[in-house]
Amino acid sequence: MRDFDDFATAATQPLLRLGWLLTGDAEQAQDLAQQTLIRTYGAWHRVRHDDALSYARRVMVNLHTDWLRRRPWREQARAEVPDTGAHDGGHGAVEDRAALVAALQSLTRRERAAIVLRYYVDLSEQQTAQTLGVSVGTVKSVCSRALAKLRTSPALRGEHPFVRTAQGEHA
Repeated sequence: MRDFDDFATAATQPLLRLGWLLTGDAEQAQDLAQQTLIRTYGAWHRVRHDDALSYARRVMVNLHTDWLRRRPWREQARAEVPDTGAHDGGHGAVEDRAALVAALQSLTRRERAAIVLRYYVDLSEQQTAQTLGVSVGTVKSVCSRALAKLRTSPALRGEHPFVRTAQGEHA
């Protein structure tokens, strides 16, 4: 299964980033990425190798949904982002990242997944719909509602270049 080893090596970082954006927690992102690779490995004989990352993203979104459903009612998502030790180079990247994650955590699971897949992973509406298992119209309406929430999010007040409308204007 050398081809899976190559895939896992190449896909680990993108899956960790996606997991972090979905959960807002580095440790949960690692767990989510690991479980995603385990599930993908189990289905490797069915996976189209030219589209394996898309398959893995779908697995990750589904796993994240399952985790949220099983989470005890008293457990709450954290609003703060742990310091990852990244150097911001004096440009506020750490603050921007913290604000983005805080704003993403205010969205519903479906809204967060749609926004992350559509605008961070840069999937088309069709690819996002396929990954989430919904229609293109649902992706459009969910993204529209989520972007409206992000535009008014207290976490994103000020100059944050990562919140843009579909036309590329600052939100």
